[in-house]
Amino acid sequence: MNKSLFIKILLIFLVHINASAIEKVVLFGDSLMAGYGLPKEHHLSLVLENNLKQAGFNIQVVNGSVSGSTSSGGLNRAEWSLSDPGIDLIILGMGANDMLRGIQPDETKKNLEQIIKIAKEKEAKILLDRFGLKHRFNNLPSQLSGGEQQRVAIARAIA
Repeated sequence: MNKSLFIKILLIFLVHINASAIEKVVLFGDSLMAGYGLPKEHHLSLVLENNLKQAGFNIQVVNGSVSGSTSSGGLNRAEWSLSDPGIDLIILGMGANDMLRGIQPDETKKNLEQIIKIAKEKEAKILLDRFGLKHRFNNLPSQLSGGEQQRVAIARAIA
């Protein structure tokens, strides 16, 4: 996805959810979010934070991603990685390495559900919740309304 389009979609999303109440966002994912192989100035966390500041938001974006991470690796580090009480929003972007390594989708889903549970215990919001789709986590695309399908497309673009 075009990085500029990604940033625009995320800015629209943040305006929609009252970004003024958000001070710290953590990117919690794999190499796609960590910026593997990119110069530091092109890492998503820096680009996103700079774009948010240009748009008038004073939001710190922390890169909590690890290249090569699977959902089980994310789960293993979730408790301590997400322990900062100042985290307002977590953008969870994991699962690609699970697919590449042939990990069963049910295991990936279970791990992601546990990461979400840990985040909620820490009182942080997960991007999926903010799109109003948590109750549809187990549904197939054909079981979603047109509006829900659009929100899924936006959430995937952001993740």
